[in-house]
This record gives sequence, C-alpha cells and structure tokens, in this order.
Amino acid sequence: MTAQAATQLGCEVVVLERAADFPAHALDTRWIQGDWDDPVKLLELAREVDVVTLENEFVAPSALRAVEDAGHVLRPSAVTLSLVQDKLVQKREFAAHGLPLPAFEELDAPGDVARVAQRLGWPLVLKRRTLGYDGKGNATVRSADEVDAAWKRLGGGPARIYAEAFCPFVLELAAIVVRGIDGAVREYPVVETENREHVCRIVRAPAPVDGRVAIEAARIARAAVEAVRGIGAFGVEMFLTADGTVLVNEIAPRVHNTGHYTIEACATSQFENHVRAVLGLPLGSTALRTDAACMVNLLGAGPGPGTPSGLDSALRIDGASIHVYGKSTSTRGRKMGHVTALGATLAEAEARATAAADAIRFGDSEETRR
Repeated sequence: MTAQAATQLGCEVVVLERAADFPAHALDTRWIQGDWDDPVKLLELAREVDVVTLENEFVAPSALRAVEDAGHVLRPSAVTLSLVQDKLVQKREFAAHGLPLPAFEELDAPGDVARVAQRLGWPLVLKRRTLGYDGKGNATVRSADEVDAAWKRLGGGPARIYAEAFCPFVLELAAIVVRGIDGAVREYPVVETENREHVCRIVRAPAPVDGRVAIEAARIARAAVEAVRGIGAFGVEMFLTADGTVLVNEIAPRVHNTGHYTIEACATSQFENHVRAVLGLPLGSTALRTDAACMVNLLGAGPGPGTPSGLDSALRIDGASIHVYGKSTSTRGRKMGHVTALGATLAEAEARATAAADAIRFGDSEETRR
C-alpha cells in the first residue's frame, strides 16, 4: 500500500526482500533479493534510491547505521529506530519525556519477577524487548507459579525481557501521526481498536470517546513521535482507563494497521502522507471525509492458499471497500487483507464492514474467524 501511494506520486520503487513472494512485487520498479539485516544488501538498495524507508522495524541496527554512515538518506533515522526497536529503551525514552505509561522494570532472570511484583503487583505483563508484535512477545502472569513457563515461551534471558504493570483498560486507542523533515506534524483521528487473540480485528474511527479524551490522546500520540524524533508515519497505541486516563502502550515507526481505514476515510491516506514525509514534500490533510468509518481485518482461518473465497458475496455489499493483500499462503491469524466501510454512524459503518468481512475466507479451516 505504501508502494501504491508512491507510484501515484510518480516515484520509482525499489524493494529489498528475502524472496520473490511479496505483495509489492507487482508494483516495484526493481527488486533486490537479500536479507534486510545484511549491510551489503541495504547499501545496494540505498545506492539506487533517493530515500530508504522501512516496511517494518525489525531490521538490524548495525545495518541501518551502515546506510547513514555511507551518506544515504534513511527515514525514519537509525537513531529513531534505536529508540523504538527495544521496547524497554522505548519506554525509558517516553518516561524521560514525561509521557504517561504503565510502570515498568527491567528483568534479567525469572527470579526477578517476584521482586518486581512486590512493587507493581500481580498480574504482571512480561514483554520481549525486541522482535515482538501482535501480542506474540507478551505473556500475562498472575502468580509466581506461572513465571517459568512464560519466561521460557518468550525466550527469556539477560536483556531480553522486561515487566510492565498490568493495565486494566476499558478501551484500546490508537492514532497515526505523521511528521515531516521540517517538523510539521499531521495527526489522524484517534480511533478505537478491538483486538482478538492479541491481533487487531476492528478499528472504529473516530473513537467513541468524549472530546477531552480524544484531545489528550492526540496530544500524547504527537508527543510520543516527537520524543523519538520520528519522520514519516507512526502508529501510537494507547490505553484508556476507567477514570479517563490515557497511557501509552507502544509505538510503531511505520504505517500501521490501525490507519488502514485512512485510504477511503481521510483526505490523504497514511501511506501517501508517509511517502510525502520521507521525501520532504508538504503533508496532506488528515481530515475525515465521512462521519464514521470502520475497518475489519481479514485474518486467515487456517493453512491454505492466499486466494479468498466468498469475494463475490462481499463485493455485493454496497459501501464496503475490500483490500486483498496478495499473500500467497494463509495461516491462522495471518493478516490477509482488510475491509473498510463508511457511514453516518459507527454502527452503520461497522455493520457494512463486518458483513463483507464475514463473507470472505482464507485457508481451509472450517472454524470461523470470530
């Protein structure tokens, strides 16, 4: 989707990927086969483009620094990525900038957890410091008896795991913030996200919260991006507690699943604004073009081909915009596409989006996606 936005602005797109089986292959000008973590391959990519940007944050810091050390432009920068990739470093940076967030503490061994629990209380959330996403790097432990199993499942060890106080949130919120090289910032509406099995399922825009909460969440999201000196589009995930407090959960230094609705619902999509930002172009309006929008992720029900069934039925639902990503294979819970619908109310938009999403299936499992 970033490649689509770039080609719309007349850009040539060069992609570095490990294998030829990737959705943007249909749009790239050239493809370089290689490992993202290989500085030699990253430099080969950098020599062919004006700006290097990232589709995910899981690239080796040493390889990213090599790009900048050789005089090439990387946006967001290696410094920004170094502040975000390690979630403990990320939390410390946010704390240093006065951002509200759940209490946290470093861990070196399973025996540290009980000590931390004396201060933060049970339950605790153990989190991988790196390479965790969609809840895959998290484990909630409710007593000392659960620690060893969770530690092992997360691949714990020195400098690998940290603990965070459990947050009894009432809503999960998110916002896309785009920051240009000149410091200009555009904020998209604060949205509500609904997660199932630790994977985003539904995004509702705007979030059904009062104006004070929306303003505070937008302020926090913007401050989080500025804290890490971000350039480009960033997804900021937040918790809303029962007393109206907004806390930062984490930040993603890239276009984000919670902003996919912006393609149809906003004057400028997150993808186009990301391209504008990293190229140093003026940022576009982030205003909603509708009263309400809802996005529903299309998740794989099991193993099988990446071609969906039920597409013809989904396309009969007026007002539903369907995006199939072109991934060749499905697995349970894999994000295979999404549906966005607009409406006069959130309920109307969600009914359309859900009806279309429920008609589409990926994978040969008979169980439903719900």
